[in-house]
Amino acid sequence: MRAVTTLSVVVLASAGIGHAVVTSLDAGIARVDAFKDMKNRPRAGHGMNVLMVGTDGRDKISQAERRAYRLGGQPCHCTDTVMIVHISDDRERATVVSLPRDSFAEVPEHVDPATGQRHPAHPIRLNAAYAEGGPQLTVATVEALTHVKIDHYLEVDFTSFMKTVDVLGGVQVCTPTPLKDSYTGLDLAPGTHVLNGGQALQYVRARHLDGASDLGRMKRQQRFLAALIERASSSGVLLNPMRFRDVTRAVLGSVRADEGFGTDELLDLGRAMRNFSPSSSEFTTVPIGQMNYQVKGVGSTLKWNPAASGRLFDALRDDKPLTADRPHRAGAQAPVPVEVDPRQVRVQTENGTATAGLAKRLDAALAAAGFATTHQPVTAAVHDVTRTVISYDPRWDRSARSLLAALPGSELRAVPGQGKMLKVTVGLDFKDAGKVRRVKAEDPARPEQSVVRGNEVVCGA
Repeated sequence: MRAVTTLSVVVLASAGIGHAVVTSLDAGIARVDAFKDMKNRPRAGHGMNVLMVGTDGRDKISQAERRAYRLGGQPCHCTDTVMIVHISDDRERATVVSLPRDSFAEVPEHVDPATGQRHPAHPIRLNAAYAEGGPQLTVATVEALTHVKIDHYLEVDFTSFMKTVDVLGGVQVCTPTPLKDSYTGLDLAPGTHVLNGGQALQYVRARHLDGASDLGRMKRQQRFLAALIERASSSGVLLNPMRFRDVTRAVLGSVRADEGFGTDELLDLGRAMRNFSPSSSEFTTVPIGQMNYQVKGVGSTLKWNPAASGRLFDALRDDKPLTADRPHRAGAQAPVPVEVDPRQVRVQTENGTATAGLAKRLDAALAAAGFATTHQPVTAAVHDVTRTVISYDPRWDRSARSLLAALPGSELRAVPGQGKMLKVTVGLDFKDAGKVRRVKAEDPARPEQSVVRGNEVVCGA
């Protein structure tokens, strides 16, 4: 996720700004030999596979930023984020597959680069491969897990991520429910927000917003990357040589890439992808077969579903889109992920306005969206409600957040003792039953159920 720098390079090259500028960019990127002496590698497929990792390096972050964005902890020198980005052979599509950092993995036999000591193969969590053997062991471990040959390696830390977002002028995200995480300091009200670099880092790092933990965080990272692609492709900021110069100067100090990802590769990729847009991208998470898989000496891990993950990585090797069975529709709206299945959320609607029939229309719209409505709307005691209100017992706050996702912009009002039934008082702001958003409860153990295109998850989709 932190490797958004690549996007900047691609768009620059597509603008045809020039070989000299890209050559100077190439010269400024720190190099790492991520493929040294690697043997028994997977067969090459079609297209290009880039392993993007985000480390938790924070050496160049100021004290003020550490306090503001809760970055005062000690880095683990591990990969905070791991993604495989597959660029299709025709350069018209990108598939982003998130690999959970707590995935159960087995590192191959290897030699410690610092001590020269040989270590046998052994089980670990995926993100620990970096601390044990750096980029090379990380690549080897991912290849052993996926049987996908990695063509290039890119690594960016916290500093580069923040500066990239800032130079782009911020990135827009939207949320139908409040997002508050005391660990990262993230605090977003429902609605649309333009995040600066520090806020964006809080958004993609937050793990304590819901029961999905790291799997939920990866969903937000994917949505953010889609939003960043939209920002870069729609604003024209990277087509301006002077603005692009600012972007590259901001991020080059923290980027590391393999030695083979040079000027010619950047230019070739950029020219081919000049029409790239959010609809050209698709996002998913590797399928999980078992949560909390206990491994002696390692602890709790996530074990992949071998059959489902095998099909996913077969598609990458064969250069096949994951959303080939879905038509490309402008304005396609993906269901909003929620914590509680709408079928388990009981709802009573009441009309808080003088306009007849509003509660009945809302009841029908919520029922169509899957909520367990009473089908018996009533009239409220007041008739001048301007903003729709969702009243709920705090004991059922997760159900209330699921309902709020279907009615973005409504007011949540806690009423202790109300019981399991949620009450929606329709206000004057509700005029169109079509504005009730579709929601879908996602099982954290089965994230493969959700493959989305970039244009389906950006604001206004």
